[in-house]
Amino acid sequence: MQGVILPGERRVEFRETPVPEPGHGQVLVQMRASGLCGSDLRAIYREHTGVGAERYQNVIAGHEPCGEVAAVGPGVQAFQRGDRVVLYHIVGCGVCRFCRSGFMINCSAPASKRAAYGWQRDGGHAPFLLAEERTLVRLPDELSYVDGALVACGFGTAYQSILRVGVSGRDRTLVVGLGPVGLGAVMLAAASGAEVIGVDLVQDRLDLARQAGAAHTVEAGDHAESQIMALTDGHGVETAIDCSGSGAGRHLCLDAAREWGRVAFVGEGGTVTFEPSPLLLHKQLTLHGSWVCGLVEMEQLVEWLARKNLHPETTVTHRFGLEQAAEAYALFDRGQTGKVVLEWT
Repeated sequence: MQGVILPGERRVEFRETPVPEPGHGQVLVQMRASGLCGSDLRAIYREHTGVGAERYQNVIAGHEPCGEVAAVGPGVQAFQRGDRVVLYHIVGCGVCRFCRSGFMINCSAPASKRAAYGWQRDGGHAPFLLAEERTLVRLPDELSYVDGALVACGFGTAYQSILRVGVSGRDRTLVVGLGPVGLGAVMLAAASGAEVIGVDLVQDRLDLARQAGAAHTVEAGDHAESQIMALTDGHGVETAIDCSGSGAGRHLCLDAAREWGRVAFVGEGGTVTFEPSPLLLHKQLTLHGSWVCGLVEMEQLVEWLARKNLHPETTVTHRFGLEQAAEAYALFDRGQTGKVVLEWT
């Protein structure tokens, strides 16, 4: 089979590899959908900057995989051939306190015992993927394979930020940066009952945010804060989530939050400088750093999506076959799209 390798400098290459056979506790998953993620662009596709958890080991890319179990190895207990599954994309040691709580993304074991699909072990940009049973989450029949692929990272990350700041129907929630994770945050915040304000520089993404459930959209820039304050009767928002990773976006979340508000920084990369006293201390804000959700949270998320008839797939703007991976990455790298996925029919 052929799988996609990302050697850096905006290149996409294909590598011929044999279809793997599952060992003890492993399953072979036939891919149906595999998402492209902004983290791949930032740390692998453009240049190999990843270290630690983001070190790329020249494996088959794709850490948002979803598919159907094609074969099971000895010792597999909960899954069988034909099951629809989404993968939690980190394989931890399984015994540290983070792994035992389901947050394998924070596995504290040496690097040799922690591996992410698409980063340190083969991922979903190939027809088949070898997975550990303990990373599988059952995909409800109500959700598509593309829905599941988006849950695997982007919507899981958005869901974790919603949990961290405690979004509810009492809140006006600001989401800054309306790429795939931001659109996920908009959809989930709106489904939680919040009045959502979305901010971005790109009009197409503002339009997508409206479709995802945003009550208001604001173009990023010098007048964004004043518009947000006008929409909130001068109070500011109760909850704010930055998905942009930019200094301006993060600063806007702090500026636009009302006293005793809750803010989460989700977007990767970049830097931010602000004065803690007026923006954080005096406003009594709670500021969270939020990363990927845990395994239990992912199970909760797919159940909630199915129950509420919510479909992450609606944030997808472009679909490609595996053989079109280079075109898919080049398009996604322009920063003008919603979610981009590779899909098998």
